[in-house]
Amino acid sequence: MTPFAIAGVQMYVNALQPNVDGMLQRLDVLMARFPWTQMVLFSELAPYGPLDKFAMEPQNETLDRFCEAARKHRVWLIPGSMFLRAPDGRILNTAVVIDPDGNIVKRYAKMFPFRPYEAGISAGTEFCVFDVPDVGRFGLSICYDIWFPETTRQLTAQGVEVLLHPVLTGTTDRDAELAIARATAAQFQCYVIDVNGLGAGGIGKSCVVDPTSMVLHQSGGQEDMFPIEVDLDMVRRQRETGLKGLGQVLKSFRDRDVDFSVYDRASGVDSFLNTLGPLEIPHQGTRAGLHVEVPAEAEIGVEYKTPALGVAGAAAVPHTGGS
Repeated sequence: MTPFAIAGVQMYVNALQPNVDGMLQRLDVLMARFPWTQMVLFSELAPYGPLDKFAMEPQNETLDRFCEAARKHRVWLIPGSMFLRAPDGRILNTAVVIDPDGNIVKRYAKMFPFRPYEAGISAGTEFCVFDVPDVGRFGLSICYDIWFPETTRQLTAQGVEVLLHPVLTGTTDRDAELAIARATAAQFQCYVIDVNGLGAGGIGKSCVVDPTSMVLHQSGGQEDMFPIEVDLDMVRRQRETGLKGLGQVLKSFRDRDVDFSVYDRASGVDSFLNTLGPLEIPHQGTRAGLHVEVPAEAEIGVEYKTPALGVAGAAAVPHTGGS
């Protein structure tokens, strides 16, 4: 067995003032109560909340304080994420990985900002993989990234065994995201540590899922700190023998007979996506994507509408005559 204790901290996040002091206080409490914890993960945008007006320089006093806290408690620390301003002026939703010596060993910028709602936030293009010596390989993914399985595919193809997933989900799709977390754990045979915030930082319901898709912990809608000891040997065993001795999905993907042309942007096989209209926030009463009925006099047999790229933004769908 290769045990490793990871704690998530689900806490209230204020959007109008810094939360850094509160994070450090909770870290102190966590380590006093559960001194066997070896890694701590906070939620997405926990330090300053979801407003990009608080974007900071890539190296700043707040990161220095987090590095000092990691060194003080001798833990790996991922203090959620924060908006950082790149030298060229772009703003990126960025998480850092701090080792027990207080060194920032990795930085990761969210690849899929929640567009169109997070307009103005640039996307990262570099994956985050790091090793904890004598334990295993970890990867970092932020919130909406997990909705795109290609991100986890890239990480697990590089041997990632634990997916660290800070989120800020305060919307009605939280249950869908929890389902995706379980599916991700099963599809990629890895642990998923999913930590949400409260208040301006989300609606909670953080979870820890093991490689069989079993939920090891599920938070409610209140503050929570939950250290869970994971077993990396379980990941390796399952990847060799299959989920419950059944599906060996990573090896099956490795030995596949098909190449997916959809990932070749010049292939044209994804042309349907161009019929979906622009990526924009829906307006009140919008009918975008809804089928417009064919006039009655044109309804003879089955008619096919020509795909339109206008307001309707919908692909052609068959319409059968009748009432």
